[in-house]
Amino acid sequence: MSLFGSANFGLPRLKPLASKRSHVVSVLDIGSTKVVCMIGRLTPRAESQILPGRTHSIEVIGIGHQKSRGVKNGVIADLDAVESVVRLAVDAAERMAGLTIDSLIVNVSAGRLQSDVYTATIDLGGQEVEANDLKKVLAAAGHQSLRTDRAILHSLPTGFSLDGERGIRDPLAMFGDVLGVDMHVLTAERPALKNLELCVNRAHLSVEGMVATPYASGLAALVDDEVELGCAAIDMGGGTTTISVFAEGKLVHADAVGLGGHHVTTDLARGLSTRIEDAERLKVVHGSALPNSADERDIISVPPIGEDDRDQPTHVPRALVSRIVRARIEETLELIRDRIQRSGFSPIVGKRIVLTGGASQLTGLPEAARRILARNVRIGRPLGVSGLPAAAKGPAFSTAVGLMIYPQVADLETHAAGSGMFSTLGGNSRFARMGQWLKESF
Repeated sequence: MSLFGSANFGLPRLKPLASKRSHVVSVLDIGSTKVVCMIGRLTPRAESQILPGRTHSIEVIGIGHQKSRGVKNGVIADLDAVESVVRLAVDAAERMAGLTIDSLIVNVSAGRLQSDVYTATIDLGGQEVEANDLKKVLAAAGHQSLRTDRAILHSLPTGFSLDGERGIRDPLAMFGDVLGVDMHVLTAERPALKNLELCVNRAHLSVEGMVATPYASGLAALVDDEVELGCAAIDMGGGTTTISVFAEGKLVHADAVGLGGHHVTTDLARGLSTRIEDAERLKVVHGSALPNSADERDIISVPPIGEDDRDQPTHVPRALVSRIVRARIEETLELIRDRIQRSGFSPIVGKRIVLTGGASQLTGLPEAARRILARNVRIGRPLGVSGLPAAAKGPAFSTAVGLMIYPQVADLETHAAGSGMFSTLGGNSRFARMGQWLKESF
């Protein structure tokens, strides 16, 4: 199902999960460092105190991951390279799961993610709120957000108001004169999404849904109290660092900056004049985001860049490695601090921050983040998934696991159906999600 034949490039939308049925869900995390394909079996689960928002339990039955090629800072730079890596990752996951897949849920880090809140109100004339009124006010907010150059990834009603009283979760059957809604809309530039879909299509697969990376990693790494009370998840990847802010159970803001762990590696490669792979090893083994007095005394050897056997390794104090690492890490954290401040969601985040993503494993990073962000920081690993091999239980796999969780919350979203935005070829009923959402919710 390619979307390019249609004049309005609409995004594929996920059908909400049937709560009484098991599903096989396959996801693809295309990152700057690695590409991960996961196949999972989602089985309906009874309500429980642990992760109460989850309707299904997830068991990973297949996983494949490959070193990424052709992706730079989250942006696809070489279609052929990405296509071949995607094929390899998918192939490995299919072999392990013993089944073939034809469509995937894919993550989006590129396309300059942008969060906006749109507010719309309708007149009730003192009557009670009916499902139709909700439909109308949501559609009104949705229409404001339509733009030709950007596509909507997520649109979530974050709260309703009645006669100016805010913070109403479900206004159905209440009385009032004016019903309002605040709609959080997360958009990305269309070309970036088209290129992403093209890569997947070229590997003979179709895109079932697209999910913003910050949303996915937040779903995987945050516990319910954090999601409820307000918290930011910071996913530090190889090429991009993404931020998501959750409150009252919903995603309220997301952002991305083009700095990640790979920038630390290239800084080291340049500063110590060594190869990228040697710089990566030095970063993992010796790099630290914290100054340490012993570092001046410890001498480490740096392999030379040339192929000549006569080239001797150079010897530098470990403090030099840490200084280079620290400069880039502090720059990244300060940028994140400013972005959170500028977003206006700083009070909602409060004192809670969860760091996740592969680059969050750097020695001393939580301490540096505590100092610069002036908040409590913990490292978040993907929660509530069984069947993950030990190597995939770390923060580097949060996004992939979050994509697995996403179908359970897809029905929180509303999309302005019939606005031309989502009407692709054949007007597939999958895109008329609005009616579906209202039916299921009320």
